[in-house]
Amino acid sequence: MATLLRGLRAAGALRGLGGVLAPPTATNLPLCRLWRGFYCAARRLQDESKSDRASSSSSSPSSSSFHQHYQAHSAEQDSASQHPSDAGAEGSSSSADDQSEDQDEEYESEEQLQARILTAALEFVPLHGWSMEAIAAGAESLGLSSASTGMFTNGSGDLVLHFIADCNAKLTEILAEQHNRVQLGQAEKKKTSEFLRDAVETRLRMYVPYMETWPQAMSLLLLPHNIPDSLKHLSNLVDDIWYYAGDRSTDMNWYTKRAVLTGIYNTTELVMVQDSSPDFQDTWAFLDNRIQDVVNMATTAKQVQSTGEAVVQGLMGAAVTLKNLTGLNQRR
Repeated sequence: MATLLRGLRAAGALRGLGGVLAPPTATNLPLCRLWRGFYCAARRLQDESKSDRASSSSSSPSSSSFHQHYQAHSAEQDSASQHPSDAGAEGSSSSADDQSEDQDEEYESEEQLQARILTAALEFVPLHGWSMEAIAAGAESLGLSSASTGMFTNGSGDLVLHFIADCNAKLTEILAEQHNRVQLGQAEKKKTSEFLRDAVETRLRMYVPYMETWPQAMSLLLLPHNIPDSLKHLSNLVDDIWYYAGDRSTDMNWYTKRAVLTGIYNTTELVMVQDSSPDFQDTWAFLDNRIQDVVNMATTAKQVQSTGEAVVQGLMGAAVTLKNLTGLNQRR
């Protein structure tokens, strides 16, 4: 560009020089030759300047378009240099999120693994009983080594306790669903005696698939190291039944009701183990009688209480009458 500008300035100067010089005359031939030389040079420079100006004007759009293309190309390179880092950051963050989700899904605590093995082992209880062989078979059915039975330090007692806890949880879900239906007006509320009877029967029927081997499970629960957990599960069971039955007592009746229901449940379970009637009809008849005994005891207690109150009131009335007859109530 600088060279072009200098050429244009020189062409302008020569044009001015050509305009100043006058046409030659015949009397001065040397001057004529000199003038002719300057004149031809000026014309040549003038023509070159015109051609240079035209070429510069024609090439200016291409130069401007080249400049725009260069700027666009530079912007693309800058964005490309930035986007890979952004894409890499987004890719790394998404991959990190995917890995964390996969880790969360793949992670399993020891308690969860034990529960999964024990649940699978229940399928083999009718064949192997409540034993470590059933636990080993359950682990192998999950694709695990039979050596995983070393996780259960309590031996086959862990299998029995797991089964009891699972049955209690299922009963709680059933009772909660019934309670919600009553609250929504979709079902009528049962009498307390009927509710207790149905709850105990529902819970004991969960033993039916394992009834042939259940005496073995009961003997395992009576071992000293299993008694605390066994009593805890029984206490939770009885407490949940009374809670959904509507009991909200906070006095001594709370303990009395739970002790009575515990006795009914244990004795009915013992009868069920020895029952050979169809569909355990004798067991449910025994349960009906025990529930009715509790109802009668409650009615009798109320009658005794009301009778006692009447006797006390009668004695107080007789004492007042005696005082009146003897004149002890007269004011002196």
